Amino acid sequence: MTDVSNPIDLAVVGHTNTGKTSLLRTLLRDESFGEVADRPGTTRHVESAQLLTETGQAILVLRDTPGLEDAMGVLDYLDQLSPPQERHDGPERIRRLLDSPEAAGRFEQECRVLATVLQTDAALYVVDTRDPVLPKHRDELMLLAACGRPILPVLNFTRTPLSDTAAWRDALARLGLHATVDFDTVAPALDGEGQLLDRLALMLDHHAAALQTLRADLGQQRLRRLQDATRLIAELLVDAAALRLPCSQDSTDMAAITLGLRKRTRDREQDCVHALLKRYRFSKATFPHHPLPLEGERWGMDLFNPQALRTFGIQVGKGLATGAMAGATIDVLTGGLSLGAAALLGAAIGGAWQGASQWGKRLVGRLAGNTEMTVDDPVLHLLGLRQLALVRALECRGHAAMRPIDGDLLARMAPPVPEAPADGDGDVDAADAPGDPAPAPETPPEPLRRLPPDVQRMLDEARGHPGWSSIGEDPVPDARREALVGAMAQALFAAL
Repeated sequence: MTDVSNPIDLAVVGHTNTGKTSLLRTLLRDESFGEVADRPGTTRHVESAQLLTETGQAILVLRDTPGLEDAMGVLDYLDQLSPPQERHDGPERIRRLLDSPEAAGRFEQECRVLATVLQTDAALYVVDTRDPVLPKHRDELMLLAACGRPILPVLNFTRTPLSDTAAWRDALARLGLHATVDFDTVAPALDGEGQLLDRLALMLDHHAAALQTLRADLGQQRLRRLQDATRLIAELLVDAAALRLPCSQDSTDMAAITLGLRKRTRDREQDCVHALLKRYRFSKATFPHHPLPLEGERWGMDLFNPQALRTFGIQVGKGLATGAMAGATIDVLTGGLSLGAAALLGAAIGGAWQGASQWGKRLVGRLAGNTEMTVDDPVLHLLGLRQLALVRALECRGHAAMRPIDGDLLARMAPPVPEAPADGDGDVDAADAPGDPAPAPETPPEPLRRLPPDVQRMLDEARGHPGWSSIGEDPVPDARREALVGAMAQALFAAL
């Protein structure tokens, strides 16, 4: 049984530039660990980190090592130091190498790796499955096997079309390595960590209990991330639904208030994006904000642009306007009249509201007293769907991914738009060669076209409580709001 004060020690080894540091970044959920670059020999020294449970208990120590570059030369030198007829076992031969002058000379880098493997419980041999199987890889595995430690090959970049996992599995089996695990460090499977730990538990049976404890803990951590994420989205939706900005019936005032409504809503969405990135331990650079004019903001589309709604499969009726007042609803506080979205048909370009003309002069004449501007339902649905799409993307993203999430998020997570060609780019590791295809999705989730009906009912309730909006004129704490946010978060969680 594993001593919790003495965690399982693993060496992460492999040829140069196969994604060893990338593996640690993704397992540790730490974009900043080590250095990842598209050049060989980026890691020159052994770096280590602990994989912790949520309570802070260290179960695994992961040691990032330099890349192996001259295994053939080391094997030849070993034959000189310890001729086969002397019949020394593997670890003894390796120790002779470490005591030789070349350990600080020609083979210094390889000896750092071998010394680390000798001190650990097992080695994770990281393979770039886009590379062809070459004699140098066989030499590396023979050299590592001489250390007398279990070796688990980790097949990296398996989600790209250039991957040849079958060839690698066959080559590894010929060397007696029949247990392997697929783990794409850029786009890992949702249960990728669990599969890796399961394989280790089979190889290190005396550590199986600790590894299963870690597996269960990681599953609970993922569940809590999802719960926290849907809570953040629910908070955003309630803030947007309850937002009401008073305005007069003057067309210029209406246009100005609509612009203010948009800005508050967009800024609140951006706050939610940043909170989601932080919860998933990604930097803001993962999903950068690009300030654009009213017609376009982040995601390549403006939140209030009807085309953005269509991209997500939200039905846009004839009553939804474009232009300066699109996505806003005018509610009349006197006379019992509520025009809804149709009252804002056709945008007020240059401050002149033209949409009301479609309702006739008699209807416009009934508008008397004060009015309020609110966010239209289709825009609320778009807000929710965009955040859910972002959560799905973060769930499938490894912390080794270098390219930011951009417009390709829409293509992968939203309903397809036939007239728009799919973007071929995707999240790739720095080790990817320029022009490499993006990792293919494991099984693309069914795109959400509308928020769940329960969420719509809750949004309707939130509309009647302006004090529930933290971005409104006069926010007021309310226990009912907290309960509704919790219930909405549960509904969104079920939709994911």
